[in-house]
Amino acid sequence: MTASRLSSCLSVVLLLLASSTAQRMHEPLSPAEIDQLRDTAMEPELRLKLFVKFSRARLAALEQMRSDPKVTDRGLKTHDQLEDFVALYDELNDNIDTYVDRKDDVRKPLKAVIEADTEFQAKLRALKNAAGVQEAEAKQYEFVLSNAMEALDNSAADHRKLLVEEEEAAKHKKKKASH
Repeated sequence: MTASRLSSCLSVVLLLLASSTAQRMHEPLSPAEIDQLRDTAMEPELRLKLFVKFSRARLAALEQMRSDPKVTDRGLKTHDQLEDFVALYDELNDNIDTYVDRKDDVRKPLKAVIEADTEFQAKLRALKNAAGVQEAEAKQYEFVLSNAMEALDNSAADHRKLLVEEEEAAKHKKKKASH
C-alpha cells in the first residue's frame, strides 16, 4: 500500500510539473497567424512570405514599444519580443529547409527572404547601437540580441548561398528538359 501511495504521489507531482512547464511555453504566433500558416503549408512562396511578414511585425512592435515613454520593464519586454522574433525566424529557416528537401522551387520567396534579412540586420544593429539605453536595461536583452544577430548573419549568408545553388539547379534542369 505504501508503494502504491508513493507511486500515486509521484504521478501527481509529475503531472503538476508537466502542466506548469506547458503554461510557461509561449507561442510567438497568434491563432489567426497560425491559421494563415496552416492554409499555406503546401505553398512555399506564400508561407515564407507570411513568416517574413510576421517577423517584420515583431520587430515593428519592438521598435514601437521601445519608443513609448510609458512602457515599464523595457529591458524585459525587449528580451521577450526578441525571443519571439528569433522563434519566428528559426521557424522560417526550418520551413526553407523543408521546402528544399522536398525539391520545391524556393527561388522567388528566397529573394524576398534575403531582402528581409538585410532589413532585419539593420534593425537589430540599430537596437544594439541605440543611444541612451541604460546599462541595466541593456543587460536584460543583450544575450538574446547577440544570438539573434549571429543567427541572422549566418542565415543571411546561407540564404544567399542557397539562392545561388537553386539558380544553378534550375539552369541544369532547364538544359536537361531541352535535350
